[in-house]
This record gives sequence, structure tokens and C-alpha cells, in this order.
Amino acid sequence: MQIAITLQTLAVFVQAITAGLLLSSPGGGALHSAGAYATFVVTLLHLVVAILVWRPGGGSPRPILYAAGFFGVTSAQIALGIAHVKTLHVPLGVLMFGMSVVQLGRIWAGRRARAEATM
Repeated sequence: MQIAITLQTLAVFVQAITAGLLLSSPGGGALHSAGAYATFVVTLLHLVVAILVWRPGGGSPRPILYAAGFFGVTSAQIALGIAHVKTLHVPLGVLMFGMSVVQLGRIWAGRRARAEATM
């Protein structure tokens, strides 16, 4: 799960970089578009991993809800980008990055706490 969240956060961060390239260079659009589809795949992978971690282990379904919500927001973000609705696309991208960083911090802090408890 930690790897999936880390990849998701990295993908969203790269999208912020390619958004800057989109605004400053002619070839930035292709990179931003490719990054959007990569982010879509990574968030779908995150959702699948959340389901697989929950189902056999019998853990909490909360990570699935977060992953499904993030996948929905990613899908909306792609649709807004294709429609060139920048007034919603840009703030939603910032929100996505913030959400992903918060979840990343939670996952890694939980792992650290479990490691300390076993010592």
C-alpha cells in the first residue's frame, strides 16, 4: 500500500511540473497529457491494491473509500483538462496533490508506528 500511495503522490507531483511546462513551452501539452494517463493508471492501481489488501486480510475498508474517491477525482480532473476548464482544473490539481501527500504521511506514519511497536 505504501508503494501505491508513493507512486500516486509522485505522479500527481510530476503533473504539476508538466503543467508548468504546458504553460511555458510548446511541447508541454504532450507531456501533461501523457502524465494524465499515467496518473489515471497509478490511481487505478492504487484502488486495486487497496481492495486486495482489504479483502484477504479482513482489514478496514477505509483505504478503499479513499482510493475510490481519489480515482473519481482523477477521472473528473482528466475530463476537466480535456474540456479546458482551467478555473476548476488547476485548483482541483492542487487539492489532489494535498490529499495525496496527507495520505502518504498517514500511511508511512502508521508503518513507522507498527515498526516501533514490534521493537
